[in-house]
Amino acid sequence: MTTTDTIAVTRESQDWAVAAHLSAFVGLFGIPSLLGPLVVWLVRRDDAYVESQARDALNFNLSFLLYGLVSALAVIVLVGLVALPIVAITWFVLVIVASVAASRGEAYRYPFTIEFVRG
Repeated sequence: MTTTDTIAVTRESQDWAVAAHLSAFVGLFGIPSLLGPLVVWLVRRDDAYVESQARDALNFNLSFLLYGLVSALAVIVLVGLVALPIVAITWFVLVIVASVAASRGEAYRYPFTIEFVRG
């Protein structure tokens, strides 16, 4: 058991937090990437660590959905041709980084995230 700030983190909590982050990859199969973190957040709200990590993953995926839509629209003026791949690569890398941090029981905060859902 590790401690993140003042929250005791069990191995089970770490596993659920990793699932919250990695579940965003369902987006690669045409399912909205925010559904996985949303399900984990709703199911495990009783665990403070999992709840905070799933909420952050949900906010991150909502933010990057917005950034992706704006970039896709910007393709019309050619700016999106550069922005869209940058958004996609950044999303992919940050999901991996957050998953690794969660597997160590660390509280990871995604950069570039709009806080749509508050805790």
